[in-house]
Amino acid sequence: MSEKRKKTYHFQDEWEVEFFFTTVRGSCVCFICGATVAIAKRHNVERHFTTCHTSYHANYPPGSALRAEKARELKAALCKKQSFFTRPVKNSTKATEASFRATQFLMKKKKAFTDGEVVKEAMMIIAKTVLEDEKYGTDVLSSLSDVQLGATTMVRRVSAMSGNLTDQLDRDLARCRWFSIQCDKSVDSSSTAQLMVFIRRVFDDFSTKEELLTLLPLKTTTRGVDIYNAVKEFLVEKKVPLEKLVSVTTDGAPAMIVRHTGFVAHCKADPEFPNFLQYHCIIHQQALCAKVICFEHVMTPVVKIINSIRSRAKQHRTFKVLLEELSAEYGDLLLHTEIRWLSRGRILQRFLSLLDEIKEFMQSRGEDTVLLEDTEWILDLAFLTDITGKLNSLNCELRGKGK
Repeated sequence: MSEKRKKTYHFQDEWEVEFFFTTVRGSCVCFICGATVAIAKRHNVERHFTTCHTSYHANYPPGSALRAEKARELKAALCKKQSFFTRPVKNSTKATEASFRATQFLMKKKKAFTDGEVVKEAMMIIAKTVLEDEKYGTDVLSSLSDVQLGATTMVRRVSAMSGNLTDQLDRDLARCRWFSIQCDKSVDSSSTAQLMVFIRRVFDDFSTKEELLTLLPLKTTTRGVDIYNAVKEFLVEKKVPLEKLVSVTTDGAPAMIVRHTGFVAHCKADPEFPNFLQYHCIIHQQALCAKVICFEHVMTPVVKIINSIRSRAKQHRTFKVLLEELSAEYGDLLLHTEIRWLSRGRILQRFLSLLDEIKEFMQSRGEDTVLLEDTEWILDLAFLTDITGKLNSLNCELRGKGK
């Protein structure tokens, strides 16, 4: 014999006026006394109304406008009571969310944890000043005071966000189809070599995600085997599915690409690594290319002229005044530095644009301008400017996510 099917009862909207009942989270609640009825059956609702609130039937006749108005009034009162208890929870949730968002913003700006209290105090001062005469000024101030931005709280927020990001990364690695990594080594201010490992994941719908996977310190030597050991240890510890690895990109340093002892060579020799593709970033190669171009007969005079103008304060001020009087395209020259990659591209472009103004300034001081009037030299200057400018543009296009 088949099991008897359980009957389901649903609240009817007309019961609000007929019996002064409503539904709250699946339960029938009386407008008048707040009592609840477990099962939404008409008989149960009607029995409660006729037993406990007989006077309402006489004072507010069925079908009358007075009864409908009383039902709306009682329902509004019930909703107000509910909001009184739920508002603190909502405010607390919003305050917590605001605390997380403010912490994330301050950390992105590389601010100290102790700056949170300063920011909160500044917000309170602004709110008191701007909202002093406003209707909801007191509520806004109360909400702002609930936002926790103390140093200890911000540490907890950062820890929670970090844990959440790690969980997201683990889930993405588990569900992605393929992934590739990029390794770049640099030295920080404490002379410690830091290996940055970035990861790009590809999913079944061909969408991609790219982010920093980890930062590994290389405290002693930075040979290919040291880099390999650090990366392998991290991948094993985090249980990264190596079978999904399709490519490895490096910065092109010898420790990365040497045939037998480089990082890539050690990875390829490891049977746990699949047969992956290898690439080398060309940004470093561009920097070297710009550095070794044999145009010293152009760069040396340009740097010398720029330094002669910028190194003397009085002369520099006079030159800037001249540029302003001539309505020049730029208001000053840029200093050249060998440290900044491809800086010569911007230097040369600015110098070439201000060539006539520079020549006029030097002539006014009685300096030799024969070189600046040499057509062959100017052509070489323009050529070098175009080459370094192109390298600059390519360099910028290769940076950032999705490049």
